[in-house]
Amino acid sequence: MPHSQTSAPRGRVRLARGASPWLLPTVATAALSLARARRSRRAAAIAVPTTALAAGMLWFFRDPEREIAQGRVISPADGVVQSIMPWKDGRTRVAIFMSPLNVHVNRAPLAGTVTSVEHVPGGFVPAFNKESENNERVVWHFDTELGDIEMIQIAGAVARRIVPYIPQGTKVEQGERIGLIRFGSRVDIYLPEGVEAGVEVGQVTTAGVTRIDRD
Repeated sequence: MPHSQTSAPRGRVRLARGASPWLLPTVATAALSLARARRSRRAAAIAVPTTALAAGMLWFFRDPEREIAQGRVISPADGVVQSIMPWKDGRTRVAIFMSPLNVHVNRAPLAGTVTSVEHVPGGFVPAFNKESENNERVVWHFDTELGDIEMIQIAGAVARRIVPYIPQGTKVEQGERIGLIRFGSRVDIYLPEGVEAGVEVGQVTTAGVTRIDRD
């Protein structure tokens, strides 16, 4: 399946879909306080933190265009490889921790068809905590040339909303945007039996760019 996103201008940045409930009130408050700052010391005092918060929100919800890499399985998330764990069924779980400074938009690790998108309620402990496996999450399954691929978006202590972009039955290209975790957290991907991880614990990954398997 062709990578249509490779033609996007490199370096171009847009805002992530699903950011508006957080972003719009923050930007509006900053704009109002700046407009009133010349006439009121109180408004001027408020303008500084609200403007800083709005700038932070714009940074948090950035969604840069990327030239999608070649490879069987590419990273679905920006972040750091937290763990690589063999699973009982022969698969290998690669867990990627996303900090609040990372891009929060997740991408399809392979081309294929979305066969399942399941929201699972849960807690909100920090994503680096072992108990985060019981956090609120969205479980994805993709029918791909490697068979069924499972990917899980996991909420954390701050990230309390996962926003899927596409429904079950959608055909996706490798590297296509599929969802947002607000303010970061963790993304797990399960490599099928016979596919070895090509990354190491502590390695920085870039969604759509870093290959996470090896030949």
